[in-house]
Amino acid sequence: MTIRETFERELQRLQDEMLVLGSMVGKAITDAVDVLKRRDMEGSRQLIAQDRLINEKRFRIEEEALVLIATQQPMAGDLRVIAAVLDIAHELERIGDYAKGIAKINLMIGDQPLVKPLVDVPRMADKSRSMLERALDAFVRRDVELARAIPAEDDEVDVLYDQIYRELITYILADPGCIEGANYLLWVAHNLERAADRVTNICERVVFTVTGEMLELDGKSSGL
Repeated sequence: MTIRETFERELQRLQDEMLVLGSMVGKAITDAVDVLKRRDMEGSRQLIAQDRLINEKRFRIEEEALVLIATQQPMAGDLRVIAAVLDIAHELERIGDYAKGIAKINLMIGDQPLVKPLVDVPRMADKSRSMLERALDAFVRRDVELARAIPAEDDEVDVLYDQIYRELITYILADPGCIEGANYLLWVAHNLERAADRVTNICERVVFTVTGEMLELDGKSSGL
């Protein structure tokens, strides 16, 4: 096996590890909202503990990427891929933190009932996870058009967030005593909204990997 073939094999393995991390994070987002909906305290504790595995995976990816740079002397295009993997791994770890945050909120609510049924929150989670999975697929396939298109969907997440915010305000106006419970749910929605924003950052890295250009992507400014 040539030096180049060895490098390409290691680079592929690095990307595969990043995809494993992405799968862990996507599941964490879905599971965090599911345990909140079911008021599963033990499930939340398990999710919080499992966040350590996400952090460890990210750090291993960083270590392997740095070793690859130090030992293989990659070319400019290869460096962009490695830089993108490092940045995406960071974004994934932060999304995992949002999932952990939702699990913590479930514990904070404790045995109190939710202020309102969870309808739009699961939709936000599903949309954020779908965006994440397709953003990672765009990276694997080096699909710039897909990477440019996904950030426009963040508007849908924002609409759901605004809807949740307005509904919670009406609950507070009707019963000021529910302000704490409403605030908890608003933070859940905020975490999911930020998760979708992180996916936009991942899409920007996909474009950078392929074109070498670092652009800000969002549906409004890009005309999508």
